[in-house]
Amino acid sequence: MTEAKSLLEIRDLQVKFRFGAATVHAVNQVDLDVRAGETTAILGESGSGKSVTASAIMRLVRCPPGSVTASKMRFKDHDILQMDQDSWRRTCGVELAMVFQDSLASLNPVFSVGWQIAELFRMHRGLTHREAGEKAVDLLASVGIPDPKKRAAAYPHQFSGGMRQRAMIAMAIALGPDLLIADEPTTALDVTVQAQIMDLLDNLQRESGMAMMLITHDLGVVADVADTVHVMYAGRVVEAGVVSEVMSRPAHPYTLALMESVPQAHQKGEKLRPIKGSPPDLASIPRGCAFRPRCRFATDICAAEVPAEMTVAPGRTSQCHHAREIFDGR
Repeated sequence: MTEAKSLLEIRDLQVKFRFGAATVHAVNQVDLDVRAGETTAILGESGSGKSVTASAIMRLVRCPPGSVTASKMRFKDHDILQMDQDSWRRTCGVELAMVFQDSLASLNPVFSVGWQIAELFRMHRGLTHREAGEKAVDLLASVGIPDPKKRAAAYPHQFSGGMRQRAMIAMAIALGPDLLIADEPTTALDVTVQAQIMDLLDNLQRESGMAMMLITHDLGVVADVADTVHVMYAGRVVEAGVVSEVMSRPAHPYTLALMESVPQAHQKGEKLRPIKGSPPDLASIPRGCAFRPRCRFATDICAAEVPAEMTVAPGRTSQCHHAREIFDGR
């Protein structure tokens, strides 16, 4: 079986923000691949650099105060950092699209939801207002919005949180992108609606064959829908590999701690096992391994040197001085 072609290839991505004398290293030397038809998850706590990575890919980082560099940042045949603005506008929404985590802030409050979706067809496909409006109604129906013709005339504040997120998904898939970036698409939704949104994304992906980059902190969602996972901590990808292999046999103490922090049915009556401490300040990341202050496996070398990426198995990488011992269960 041949390996699927990479739609998105990123090497040595770095995103920095300069505020006065301080420099925030939000994303630091990240390598990332998203293959055609697959779902790649980016997993980590808030502040780990997940959303900034997505913003850099979509060229949404304001420079200054931000700066984005990479030795390679390619989507299909496009060099993302070198594309002129007109070429990038023709690519966004058509070949590459994004669902943002705050749907209310992402939708324009002064235009109806249907008008905003229809604008894609008017701008990119040259459809008339009537034709574009009909397409918008069809899309709202396809994502499960009840009475789509009536809802198309409503404004974002008249939609519930779940319906707004469905409208955002309709907008993102309108032109049939090859890659969809979903940035925590179930944030602030109740559990039932979260499941509906993830089922919707999964079904849309199966029907269209698009690839998806899913940004989340939910281990359950990753286990259910993703093919590969990149675990981020303090702006770095500390572990990467096939989801089933990473979750069954972690090779980084942070991944292991995330797994242990999830309540299990067989642990009834036992204390929860949260990760002690907090993620570091990205403006003053500690010397050596950034996870060291919270790591129970830390030794002297962890305080002295930033761990290099280590291949622990085919397709499995970890940035930890003790990756081999953790991977082998020692």
